[in-house]
Amino acid sequence: MTDSADYVRLRTTFNEDAERYDRARPRYPEQLFDDLAAAGAEPGARVLEIGCGTGKATVPLAERGCHIVAVELGAAMAAGARRNLARFDSVEVVTAAFENWPLPEQPFDVVIAATAFHWIDPAVRVAKSADALRPGGILATVSTHHIAGGTGPFFAAAQDCYERFDPATPPDLRLEEASTIPEDDTELVQSRRFGPATFHRYEWEQPYSTAEYLDVLLTYSGHRALPDAQRSGLLDCITGLIDGVHGGQVVKRYLTELRVARRTP
Repeated sequence: MTDSADYVRLRTTFNEDAERYDRARPRYPEQLFDDLAAAGAEPGARVLEIGCGTGKATVPLAERGCHIVAVELGAAMAAGARRNLARFDSVEVVTAAFENWPLPEQPFDVVIAATAFHWIDPAVRVAKSADALRPGGILATVSTHHIAGGTGPFFAAAQDCYERFDPATPPDLRLEEASTIPEDDTELVQSRRFGPATFHRYEWEQPYSTAEYLDVLLTYSGHRALPDAQRSGLLDCITGLIDGVHGGQVVKRYLTELRVARRTP
């Protein structure tokens, strides 16, 4: 990842409508936090969260008794996180870019990035995460994939909408089965700062009304970055499919992956 204008623009789009992000993005599966606790994010653990957004992962960690410093690039997103976490004295939300944020002297037990690690400069993210951890501490990254399943005919038909209104859409793109998405810890192992990762995977489905589905689409950087006319055309096309063919509701299938790696001594 570079400091190109496109990269800077895309990773800051989330901050443009933090309230929509907080409202529309679904929560992570509860089992993820149980598995994370078993790996080391237990009550009293010192946790550094990279890119907390409005606190979708921070709140469950705080509810489990973790002591958290959450670093968030966007001021509006950070303000939303502070509101959502106001009842927890054990959480501090810092508005800063992780790449430039000075690490505290006391190391953390856990560093976590929930759907945010890919937005951090790859020249920095692994080494700085390791520097933030005590020996034996864990780096946990969460990724989310839209996979085959749910209302399959809708997503196949929506491909035509994307090809019409988003020129970056690959032709004949189709959703993948979860089993075809590889588990990848190459970056971590090659750094020699972490051992091999353990992977936990969770498949789940979320129903959406037309309005709810448009809401969640408008939290994705690629959709927000489209020119106004193209974005409006795309959303109108998708609205026509959901309302006209699927009775105003569709179901989306997700794969959430938790990758946990332990810092080497």
